[in-house]
Amino acid sequence: MTSSLLPRVAFGVCGAFILGASALAQTSPPSPAPQFAPTATINTPGYPGVGPADSKLRVVNLPNGKRMHLLPATLETTQWGWFDSAQPPVLRVKSGDTVVLETMMHSHNQVVPGTTIEQIKKTRTDFPGRGPHTLTGPIYIEDAQPGDVLKVTLNKIVPRAYATNFNVPGLFGEFPTLYADGQVKYVYLDLDKMTTEFLPGVVIPLKPFPGTLAVARKEPGRFSSVPPGEFAGNMDIRDFVAGTSLYVPVYVPGALLWTGDSHAGQGNGEVNLTALETAYKEFNITVEVIKGKPQDFPRIETKKSWISMGFDQDMNKAFAQAKAQTVKLLSELRGVSVEQAEKLMPTVSDCRVSQVVNVKKGIHCLNPKNPREAEDMERPTKETPKYLVSYAKDADLNKAMDTASMGMIKILETDKKIARLDAYGLASVAMDCRIGAVSDTEKNVHCLVPKSIWVKQ
Repeated sequence: MTSSLLPRVAFGVCGAFILGASALAQTSPPSPAPQFAPTATINTPGYPGVGPADSKLRVVNLPNGKRMHLLPATLETTQWGWFDSAQPPVLRVKSGDTVVLETMMHSHNQVVPGTTIEQIKKTRTDFPGRGPHTLTGPIYIEDAQPGDVLKVTLNKIVPRAYATNFNVPGLFGEFPTLYADGQVKYVYLDLDKMTTEFLPGVVIPLKPFPGTLAVARKEPGRFSSVPPGEFAGNMDIRDFVAGTSLYVPVYVPGALLWTGDSHAGQGNGEVNLTALETAYKEFNITVEVIKGKPQDFPRIETKKSWISMGFDQDMNKAFAQAKAQTVKLLSELRGVSVEQAEKLMPTVSDCRVSQVVNVKKGIHCLNPKNPREAEDMERPTKETPKYLVSYAKDADLNKAMDTASMGMIKILETDKKIARLDAYGLASVAMDCRIGAVSDTEKNVHCLVPKSIWVKQ
């Protein structure tokens, strides 16, 4: 670390000192299989280690006979920017157990109020290859074996009292060449009202969700935390909130579960690179191993819907994968043929742009359990009483998304008189980009911003 960005030291939620560093997507040579590390040492920078952690002191027995595990976020229980399957598990749990864990801000807690955009940029450029995310884990789930499915239910999410949104100057985001200048904002999260004032008079509802929840890939080695895949990972699906469950295929013994990239809210698209980035004081989850019902790709279950998804560097291919997964899901849920499910999809599935900034772009489709309880499926082409709207169509879904999302940024600049970098950030945290009709010759994208976020002072 250079003198312009000295390691930043801060107290974590549980009182342990934490510090750190971050970048993009690449792999390293295969590493040996992981072993549990019960002798992980509790260290505080500048002080001698106090000895090994006692894993028994992280277990609480519940009245129902189940076990709850308490996992603080420390240097010993987190990884910065990598999914590394050779990292010794920081916790062992059983199917049905509940884990209450903490997460850190990006770059081992270096991106906190006071950190400048120039310093944030250096955490990327000075550490090429790794992602920005601090990942708590890995957690080893006993009985989980390749071919199983791991169900992770989100019980409760409690963020810190602040969040950040930033675009790194000239790097990343949907429009890096148009935004060679960068900006970082820090905002207060009102957890009583579950809102944050992103700009004066612009109040965003908070909907906390983990940007990243992942199991280990089937391939050994060290991989950037940035791109999502069949192992889940950096999905950035904003509907993945408390009360929902992820179903993800297991590829290695113990599954190896990580989480990080903790969000307080996000727009569908996440166009300037970041959401409302925060850390969690409490991320309360229950894990369950499901035998005999194999999957080939992650799915999310909400109260109203099943969510299918697709990822690729090319949005057209991401949509094709999301479509294939949706058709498969509808065929299973409705008990119809693949051909019937393919005809059904345009009438019942609500597909949206998850994000366009994680190397692999994401599209997710909400498939209602009860058609009468479907989400808001509006696809307006012009402003409505409820929404600001930008709309574009093109044979290339990437170009349609670029045009529609930039159209909304310009509306925010011209109609709402918002400064250009603030408009870019507001679009990232509040815009909802939805996939409209899709054919071989025409793809439609509709980007909406609810007018309700503007409040009278």
